[in-house]
Amino acid sequence: QVQLVESGGGLVQAGRSLRLSCAASGRTFSNYAMGWFRQAPGKEREFVSGVSWGGAYTYYTDSVKGRFTISRDNAKNTVYLQMNSLKPEDTAVYYCAQGNSPSGSYRNPLTYGYWGQGTQVTVSS
Repeated sequence: QVQLVESGGGLVQAGRSLRLSCAASGRTFSNYAMGWFRQAPGKEREFVSGVSWGGAYTYYTDSVKGRFTISRDNAKNTVYLQMNSLKPEDTAVYYCAQGNSPSGSYRNPLTYGYWGQGTQVTVSS
């Protein structure tokens, strides 16, 4: 059974940083693409970032480019999202997701077969 457990969320002031982690178990982590999505109150879940199976290819939504960095450590079965220069509009529940192939259409939620429970990120102004 695949499990994804996010951690690292919290309350921070604008301009500060947070690093989210997502620990995966249940199948061979290095075989699958990983992604981060977020959902703010009253809004639909949106793509934030994605990374290919080996970490060579990364993707970001425009609003986080230059501020967020996705990475993965296949030896630790963990994917990270380093978030710098946080803004109040980054406030959301952040979800990690595991794809069903080594790569894919990262922005499409249907690419992902498994989801974590989410971690809250709140950025105060």
